[in-house]
Amino acid sequence: MKLLFIADPLHSFKIYKDTTFAMMREAQRRGHTLAVCEPQHISWQRGSKVTAHVQEITLTGDAVDWYDARPERSVALADFDAVLMRKDPPFDSEYFYATHLLEQAERDGARVFNKPRALRDHPEKLAIMEFPEFIGPTLVTRNAEDIKRFHGEHQDIILKPLDGMGGMGIFRVGPDGLNLGSITETLNRNGAQSVMVQKFLPEIVEGDKRVLIIGGRPVPYCLARIPQGSEVRGNLAAGGKGVARPLSARDWEIGNALGPILQERGLLLAGVDVIGDCVTEINVTSPTCFQEIFDQTGCDVAYLFVDALEAAMSLTK
Repeated sequence: MKLLFIADPLHSFKIYKDTTFAMMREAQRRGHTLAVCEPQHISWQRGSKVTAHVQEITLTGDAVDWYDARPERSVALADFDAVLMRKDPPFDSEYFYATHLLEQAERDGARVFNKPRALRDHPEKLAIMEFPEFIGPTLVTRNAEDIKRFHGEHQDIILKPLDGMGGMGIFRVGPDGLNLGSITETLNRNGAQSVMVQKFLPEIVEGDKRVLIIGGRPVPYCLARIPQGSEVRGNLAAGGKGVARPLSARDWEIGNALGPILQERGLLLAGVDVIGDCVTEINVTSPTCFQEIFDQTGCDVAYLFVDALEAAMSLTK
């Protein structure tokens, strides 16, 4: 197959842990060809198909000069067998517009994973609200008084922006309510922006588990991101330590319940974040942790992903 990866700049990849790189490596091992571009390289001219300025690449196996690239050329997205949208958050207006261009590319005949409409329809914080049986007490609001009442009821809470990533902008407010007003003003911008508020889950000390769903099925191992020192956030980007573990019975329950639903909606790959027994986020833009799980357990997540991609492609032909 001819595969196009829409991703961040290649020079920004940390290939020893990058999930998109792991996908590319497994795809090339199977004989598929690779091309790359960034969202800003996609364009749509009247009367034409959606195109992108892409570079075909070959992975070299070298740790530093890890790819060879051919000269850039303009190609219709529909000319690839599969297009993989792997741009990291934030999900800003440009990301939103990119999903519209990708949806038009689908009308041209392109096959895009994850589906652009599914990316738009599943904001990574809000998506959990559809599954109340799997989440803890949660509130989404702009209203400072609502947040104050939620704190009064639950005493120990987490506040976070809906568009954050990597643990950015997450605050914990304990029973004393110290700085709740100031934190609320910072996050909701005096009522202009919605905030997610959740009851603090003390099980975070055991890790914020990333449960990967591929082709509707949970991967048998998760990566528990464990906060270090006095930090409340387990995110790897915030200094958390990643420890791979077999899924618990509750993790399997969650994965088996959500997996078929997410697959049906066009989400070939999703990362469900679980603290204790509760889902806290459903990541759909560019879920990670493939290499950390493989390095610690030998479970080849990239192999499972390319298997699922090939199976999905066979169904669309």
